[in-house]
Amino acid sequence: MNLEAVRAIYRFEMARTFRTLLQSIVSPVISTALYFVVFGAAIGSRIEQVEGVSYGAFIVPGLIMLSVIVQSVNNASFGIYFPKFIGTIYELLSAPASFLEITAGYVLAAATKSLAIGLIILATSFLFVDVTIAHPFAMIAFLVLTCLSFSLFGFIIGIWAQNFEQLQLVPLLVITPLIFLGGSFYSISMLPEIWQTITLFNPVVYLVSGFRWAFFGMADVSIGLSLLAILGFTALCLVTIWWIFRTGWRIRS
Repeated sequence: MNLEAVRAIYRFEMARTFRTLLQSIVSPVISTALYFVVFGAAIGSRIEQVEGVSYGAFIVPGLIMLSVIVQSVNNASFGIYFPKFIGTIYELLSAPASFLEITAGYVLAAATKSLAIGLIILATSFLFVDVTIAHPFAMIAFLVLTCLSFSLFGFIIGIWAQNFEQLQLVPLLVITPLIFLGGSFYSISMLPEIWQTITLFNPVVYLVSGFRWAFFGMADVSIGLSLLAILGFTALCLVTIWWIFRTGWRIRS
């Protein structure tokens, strides 16, 4: 593997992050802090506990997942779309770098940004609620896997998008609703039985459930199933990216 190519793309993307620090890091953290205030104060005053955990602490994993997933998709999609938009994608394709090295550079940079945001939000949550992490290593593993998998998905969206409107279409109309309906702010056991069954078709449920288990040792679905879901999603994204570079779909046209 050409590590120098990976390093060059990674450093370029990270440098762009530091040039837009307010938008890239500060803005999502402030938005999440507002969620703590609104949901923790307004709803938390009416729902004291969920399965023995205070509501303010219960929503922490969901809030982190919300920010991490959205930021992973946005960072990776914009990272690869912008070279397409200005035409420098052809210089990238003519460089001595394989599709795996190009993907690794952009995806690792996007995953690093979203991971940093997730950890900052976790640290911020201690200012609002008393949070305990039952399985810290599992928490980090789920967080890293989520950052990588959705950065891969964002990379695909960036290649698929033909304009800035399409670039925002999937995150706004698909990803965000799935996160809100995926048990981020509630346990699916609180839903009527028929809606519990329907909710299980939402892939985000497995991510939030596994991540919440790492904090409190409780989950809506089994941990093995959560891990299998995220690994399967990651593998599907990798296969899709391989096919895109092999066929040149939306890249060379």
